[in-house]
Amino acid sequence: MPDRAFRRAVSRQQRHHAQDALAQETARLICEERITDYRSAKHKALQRLGLGPHTPLPDNLRVRDAVIEYQRLFGGARYVAHLDALRRAAVQAMTLLASFQPQLVGGAVSGAVTLAHRAQLHAFAERPESLELFLQNRGIAVRQQERSYRYPDGREQSIPLVCLEAGGVGLDIAVFDHDGLRRIPLDPVEGTPYRRFDLAAVQALMR
Repeated sequence: MPDRAFRRAVSRQQRHHAQDALAQETARLICEERITDYRSAKHKALQRLGLGPHTPLPDNLRVRDAVIEYQRLFGGARYVAHLDALRRAAVQAMTLLASFQPQLVGGAVSGAVTLAHRAQLHAFAERPESLELFLQNRGIAVRQQERSYRYPDGREQSIPLVCLEAGGVGLDIAVFDHDGLRRIPLDPVEGTPYRRFDLAAVQALMR
């Protein structure tokens, strides 16, 4: 029995080390190769480390924390400048779009960004096209797309997405109806409802 318990403990420790190595390699790939999809990066890390396809993958939170740590160690001034640019662009957009109650989400909040990342905003309108028209009437070029969001009850919903460039960085604005203020979709990284930062909270991040 003691031998069996010891083997189980060793096995758990080996799995833990394998997941640490995978999370770190995944973070390196995300940062160096500008991969934005965590799942793709995890599978690429598996191949790079020569691990089998049935190796347990680290969760997204572990990868996110590894990305932040990697950027802290190796991102340097370029990372700091890009994160600052994302947040500044968000503040400018949120100020302009105040009537749409915009809120910042995602990597620009947590700091888990690379040069491939864009600022992500949630905004709210009775008619989604009203935000696009608001920007176009001010001479701002936009592209319209859609993004699928998953909710805590398991349902998925496609939400209109308005994309633009500002200050050298990209902005993606998901336009929810007003019910979206209280019905918050799941953050695919954290697995919990998105942390939404209003203008004051974003400005506090930058101090």
